[in-house]
Amino acid sequence: MIRPPYLNNGDHVGIVAPAGIVSKSDIEPATGILQDWGLKIIKGRYLFEKKGFFAGTDRQRLEDFQNMLDNPDIRAIFCARGGYGIIRILEKLDFNRFIKSPKWIIGYSDITLFHIYLNHYLKCESLHALMPRNFEKARQEGSSLPTLRKALFGELLNYNIKQNRLNKPGNASGKITGGNLSIIYSLQGTPYEIKTKNKILFIEDIGENIYHIDRMMMNLQISGKLKDLKGLIVGGMTRIKHTTPDFDKSAYDVISEIISEYSYPVIYGFPAGHLITNHTLVMGRNIRMEVSDHESLVGFTK
Repeated sequence: MIRPPYLNNGDHVGIVAPAGIVSKSDIEPATGILQDWGLKIIKGRYLFEKKGFFAGTDRQRLEDFQNMLDNPDIRAIFCARGGYGIIRILEKLDFNRFIKSPKWIIGYSDITLFHIYLNHYLKCESLHALMPRNFEKARQEGSSLPTLRKALFGELLNYNIKQNRLNKPGNASGKITGGNLSIIYSLQGTPYEIKTKNKILFIEDIGENIYHIDRMMMNLQISGKLKDLKGLIVGGMTRIKHTTPDFDKSAYDVISEIISEYSYPVIYGFPAGHLITNHTLVMGRNIRMEVSDHESLVGFTK
């Protein structure tokens, strides 16, 4: 697995909006924080453009991201926010220069598209982590930004997670993959379909109907994506809608029922995803899971 170089004081990082719209006020707190970390910022030419739902036209967003991939001075690319749109440009991006000089790509939600493509098809690590639009809230929350800084500057990440009644005890190790459940589901049957065999799968989501969580998990079940996992980590299932009274379950209960036949360890409630606390995960890296009746450990290897 390719590992981009860790950052050092004085390195350049890019901020680009490959999907949804961002404003200058969205980004200002992040620029200050990144400068405090000793980093120099290069903003995409079309960072603040608007075209309907998107941060500029497909061509503008493609051009901005391609320039970030190709610029040898940039050591990390921060996706300013998520939101739908990356699938419209992914096929047209050229990663040839990126592979010769890899850099960290950072984000979550729709950025899951990049994580899956990088981890499975380019064999390169990436960071499921806070995006600049979230930095101000994260600064107030206090615990998430330090995990991002540690990951970028080469410090190991280890997490102790509170016990959840649905957790499945056990130990496992393997490469972590995944991200947003809706994105994973949307890629089924495409060239970018996730590969889960012998992996530890991480999933999270926001704003979905509870029956649709069931639908997406059943899709992964029937397609064999859940069968050969080493382990499962379930992050935030945020603002899930219960619009069907007869389908009155929690998202965690839905997931637990669907994977009940499997013996691998499972952690529920990992603090990552569309949450106030959003801890960094190094996607594509080997991790170890230790799940007991009292607490759970998620640790990243060197």
